[in-house]
Amino acid sequence: MNHKESNDRKGNQLFPVFFKLEHLQVLVVGGGFVGLEKVSAIYKNCQDAQVTLVAPEIKDEIRTFALEFPLLKLEQRAYQKSDLEGKDLVIAATSLRDLNKEVHDDAKVFRVLCNIADTPDLCDFYLSSVVQKGDLKIAVSTNGKSPTFAKRMREMLEEILPDSIDKILANLNQIREKLRGDFEYKVKKLDEITSVLKEKDKFDSNK
Repeated sequence: MNHKESNDRKGNQLFPVFFKLEHLQVLVVGGGFVGLEKVSAIYKNCQDAQVTLVAPEIKDEIRTFALEFPLLKLEQRAYQKSDLEGKDLVIAATSLRDLNKEVHDDAKVFRVLCNIADTPDLCDFYLSSVVQKGDLKIAVSTNGKSPTFAKRMREMLEEILPDSIDKILANLNQIREKLRGDFEYKVKKLDEITSVLKEKDKFDSNK
């Protein structure tokens, strides 16, 4: 594939993954509103996340938030390149473009994946809008173009998905473990069992 063919590709080329943050070391640079937004998103998804937040000034709301999550370490000082040592992910969450760019450039040296606030072109990954009902988790991405749309989509899915979805998943898991046969047979049987969900959707649409 030549360079022109690569640039001609359209659509969302992101590869969705879910990080096990309890096994990773995360650095957040910035102690303002954006920093609060980022750590809130992290701990909403993983209460055992290991995060270090560095900033010359740290909002009281972040300090209050940290009381609930002892694995969130706060260091009130200026960012240093050495802060990236031993880190797996970094989030630059300041309103200072030059500082955010510095964090990005340093992350490249340390080969640390980075998310740079309000600068999609410098991001290795995005913090998606997440829908969660029990063990079910759905991440919504607009390729960094419209966080507002992603938020509205999340709200819609949260309203549509039943609160009992976790029980449904547990029951399906038990059925899967008891099924005998090869993979193709299991998929076929699970499709037959879950077809009732499609029938319900069809019934609802005809109301």
